[in-house]
Amino acid sequence: MNFFDYHHFPVYSIMVLFLGAFLIVLMGKNKTVRNIIAFAAMACSVACMLALFKPVMLEGEIISYWMGNRSIAGGYAIGIALEVDALGLFFGLLISSVVFVAGLYSFQYMSHDDNQQQYYTLFLMLAGGVMGLVLSGDIFNMFIMIEILTFAAVALTAFRNQVYGALEAAFKYLVVGSIGSTCILVGITILYAQAHTLNFAQLSLLIPGNLNNATKLAFALLYIGFSTKAFLVPFHPLAADAHGAAPASVSVLISGVLTKSGIYGIIRLTYFLFQTMGLGSMQFMLVFVGCVSMFVCVTMALAQHDFKRLLAFHSISQIGYVLTAVGLCTALGISSGLYHAMNHTLFKGLLFLAAGAVLHETGTTDLGKLGGLSKKMPQTTILFLIGAFSISGVPPFNGFASKWMIYQATYQKAVESGNIGFLLVTVICLVTSILTLASFVKVSQSVFFGQLPKEYENVKEVGLGMRFAMGLLALACIVSGLFPELVTTYITEPAAAAVFNVGNYISAMGFDGSAVAAGTVSFESVGVWTPVSWLLVLCIALLAITIVALAGKYDRVSAHEGGETVDTKYQLFYGGEENVFSQVGGDDLFWGFKHNWKGYFNFMHDMHSGIVNDYALWAVVALALAIVFTQIVL
Repeated sequence: MNFFDYHHFPVYSIMVLFLGAFLIVLMGKNKTVRNIIAFAAMACSVACMLALFKPVMLEGEIISYWMGNRSIAGGYAIGIALEVDALGLFFGLLISSVVFVAGLYSFQYMSHDDNQQQYYTLFLMLAGGVMGLVLSGDIFNMFIMIEILTFAAVALTAFRNQVYGALEAAFKYLVVGSIGSTCILVGITILYAQAHTLNFAQLSLLIPGNLNNATKLAFALLYIGFSTKAFLVPFHPLAADAHGAAPASVSVLISGVLTKSGIYGIIRLTYFLFQTMGLGSMQFMLVFVGCVSMFVCVTMALAQHDFKRLLAFHSISQIGYVLTAVGLCTALGISSGLYHAMNHTLFKGLLFLAAGAVLHETGTTDLGKLGGLSKKMPQTTILFLIGAFSISGVPPFNGFASKWMIYQATYQKAVESGNIGFLLVTVICLVTSILTLASFVKVSQSVFFGQLPKEYENVKEVGLGMRFAMGLLALACIVSGLFPELVTTYITEPAAAAVFNVGNYISAMGFDGSAVAAGTVSFESVGVWTPVSWLLVLCIALLAITIVALAGKYDRVSAHEGGETVDTKYQLFYGGEENVFSQVGGDDLFWGFKHNWKGYFNFMHDMHSGIVNDYALWAVVALALAIVFTQIVL
């Protein structure tokens, strides 16, 4: 047996993370030993994924790996298998990379916390669970990995249990996450009863031609289960609670890793396992949920006063972009969606690490208490701005390139299908981008610019280790934005092509996939760096500035109406309070916007009660709707 044969690398990339967690339990009391083990595990995992780039991404090989002996009983495969195509490797590269960067950041960020041995054990277990999920070729093994990553994420959410709301957030995550996991388990049980196999490739061969009420129920259960992992609406409040309470390095994993595992599961479910994306009704469902997630979460972000909760809602808003693009069922749509998924991992990871740096030095993420930190933390400020420009779709950063491709994909879908509704999708994407940019203009002002509060006069820049981790992500945001053709040609287009080549995926596991025809794959697009693109960005920027100006106008009007004296020295940023420092004005980020939309925000306030019973009820209602929908349209 050749241990250095790259066909073994998928299982190595998973096992090394779990082995690292096990070794830290045994020998991790010593800080140096613990850090060496964690670093080695993360580095080996990402190295294994990078070693697969040439054979899988560039040469199109699909790697199948059986754990133990593969056997066939009655025509059905028995045995645990891994299968890595370009789609699986794409997500594997994202996961291993962000885990590595978050781990580097943790070495300094978590240095003052107690129980670091438990932290790194859970950290590596979470990473191993997600890696196992995206590389597994066995649907029950996928469920096992989901259970591991869910409980590791719950424990890490509650890790800083002295933080207000940490235990409550973990409990909510546990309850709703368990509902999602139960849905996945029951769905798998139904499929096994119908097809008598757990092998994902063989299920993809048997299920699509044998849809009945039971398999339709399984689809609904699996879809809801994976949606909870992606935190799509109506499961978005969980993300805000978890991000707000968890350490910043864990928030990076929740945002950049867990959400992608949910999107990966939905892609495998709809394009491979059931092959339902040819139905217009299924495209409508994914695009509709994506658009709702986009708009609802960006407006929820505008109402936040906590730095990390604001980033959490923006995170799910960006995941809405990804799901919308994937739901178009076009090669350009999937490629642009995967591109944005990659970019989201990079810029949102950077933003959470920047928020962690602010928390590390000031002890707070309350936007009303911060301000002027650029004077004390200039490098962190620059790195944050790179992330803010990226998520807002400002060129030349990566968010602009992927968002522009999504705009093209939705417009092309409208032209090709003759359905004007897809033009509305384009508008929703643009409006969301406008609100995102406006939000980060205000956040930048609230945290890094303006007057520095007296209690933060002794704040200093974070350590080199934390800045280095942020710098890696910032560099990736710039490079992937400047060279979109390289990203699409060598990364996202091979992964998107794999989505349409279900037959190859089935055949790679030893089954006859010839009956599953490959879809048409055409990645024709206008391109990113065109005059039209720049004109569009200019329009978005002007609209965003207008929104910010209007918000500030209403802040000042409200102050005058209340009879307060305006301190003209700070009128632009204070919103009218006399001699009271407030970076956000009127004690809110977007008072004017909320005033004009008070009916909408009052409704959202009533819906987001924060009570776990309500969130569980949302999950049940979402499942009921999914069951009705699938029974009708499939």
